[in-house]
Amino acid sequence: MIDRLPSIGKDFRLWLFILAGIVLIGLSILLAWVSSDFEDIQSWGLYLLTNLFAGGIMLGGWLVVKADKSFDLPNWLGWLMIGAAVLRLLAGVIWYAGLPSWGYGTEVEQAGYIMADAHARDTAAWELAQSDKPLLTAFGEYRQVDQYGGMMYLSGLVYRYLGGVQHFPIQMSVLTASFSALAILFTWAFARRLWGEKVALLAAWILALFPDAIILGSSQMREAFLMTLVAAALYGLVRYIQDKTWSGLAWLVSSLLLMLPFSPPIAGIFLVMIIIIAFSVDGWQVFRQPRFLVILAGIALVAGLGIWFAWERIAPEGINNPVALVNWWFRESARWQAYFVKRSSPLIRRIFNTTPDWIHTPILLGYGVLQPFLPGALLDQGAPIWKGIAIWRSLGWTILLPFLLVAPILLWGWKEKRRLAMGLLIAVWMGILVAALRSGGDLWDNPRYRVVFICMQVVLVAWVWSSQRDSKNPWLWRMVIGLVIILAWFVPWYLQRSGQIIWPINNVFVTFGFGLASVVIVFLWMCLRGRNRGENVRSQMDSPADKD
Repeated sequence: MIDRLPSIGKDFRLWLFILAGIVLIGLSILLAWVSSDFEDIQSWGLYLLTNLFAGGIMLGGWLVVKADKSFDLPNWLGWLMIGAAVLRLLAGVIWYAGLPSWGYGTEVEQAGYIMADAHARDTAAWELAQSDKPLLTAFGEYRQVDQYGGMMYLSGLVYRYLGGVQHFPIQMSVLTASFSALAILFTWAFARRLWGEKVALLAAWILALFPDAIILGSSQMREAFLMTLVAAALYGLVRYIQDKTWSGLAWLVSSLLLMLPFSPPIAGIFLVMIIIIAFSVDGWQVFRQPRFLVILAGIALVAGLGIWFAWERIAPEGINNPVALVNWWFRESARWQAYFVKRSSPLIRRIFNTTPDWIHTPILLGYGVLQPFLPGALLDQGAPIWKGIAIWRSLGWTILLPFLLVAPILLWGWKEKRRLAMGLLIAVWMGILVAALRSGGDLWDNPRYRVVFICMQVVLVAWVWSSQRDSKNPWLWRMVIGLVIILAWFVPWYLQRSGQIIWPINNVFVTFGFGLASVVIVFLWMCLRGRNRGENVRSQMDSPADKD
């Protein structure tokens, strides 16, 4: 019996391999059928090659992390990663097949894209792949569709060497779905090393199901790659600090360098976050290691060279040094977003016309942090598919936001790993605020810039949930209740704006003020109730026991 066990194991692996092959072939036939508008399956071989390549990416990431001896990779994580990739690919298929019929009939929707940027860049990449031009021209001649060229180059590479004679946008969705699903693996590994199994499990599940991560993972967008590279770099950083091995440093360096072609500014911002988190993990010890400092200096040098080569695309005339560029970027971002939001939103225009200039940037930041705003999505009168997408995205962010807002309060009384949580908190809110400043209240750009750093956000949310359960701190639920109250005040405000009801309050500041006042009253009542309950418990404990 014992002698037969190895052969049984080999047979099981053989049948599993055969089953995986059947599934890949079936998936390839299905994708080919959808891509041909349900007419034929001639492109199934093309999709089989793409699926094999995507599966190889996921398997390679799994094997690399599995080599980490500090933990055992659980089987459920592999299935979650595969399920997340399938979910993202399914969303991409729905956009491609459903938007032409269910949308507004725009050119972008008719082509099967959920984002205009993806449509312009992906179409240009296909044209580049079909031309005789070298693919490196993606970094110079296509600035209108890709400011930095990295996503354009990658898409052109796929279409030239894996594509056929016809443009199939779902082909890139296969790769973005698989690569973005790897973020779940690296996020789990990053959280597992720092916070343990419980936080890592919750963070992985949140990332797998977070709406904006699914949408970007289903689209031909660079954020699908950036969110995974951020997670891989953080895992490499922690692995290097804890083990002092070159493998962790290699993950950190390679991930940061791969970010540069996609977006040098995001790579530069993330480098600052890396320094913050490195300090929070190991204090000043990590900066006393010569090779770590040399690597950071090398990355900064490469980032500087990347920015220098892309200088004409990111800096205006007259700006000739990085400090002036950063100052110009923040100043112009705030000015441009204020102009853009005023043009696109009559509400913001009225607010800006009645408020001093110095308060406009804080208003834009607050407006950006709240986007996508759930009451507005619930009462939207657009096409059903877009209303459903808006509610789905808004609900996802609204669920995460109370955890991110309450984190500083929990941190105040937290002792275990306090510096680590503080560093993560600073990095998370740095990313959120920079995204809000860069894109203001834009309903699509703001969340997609923010989701690049989703790895850190879900880990912080998982830590808040875990620490709240351990400490029984009531502030998380108070924050949830407070946010629900404020959102509820905006429901009649939105209804009266659309003329559906008559509501006496039409000023947004007054509405927010009433919501905030209601929150204060509820909080005071909850605190007094908790204090009275505690006094009653103490009086019962101090009173003598009844005697018969």
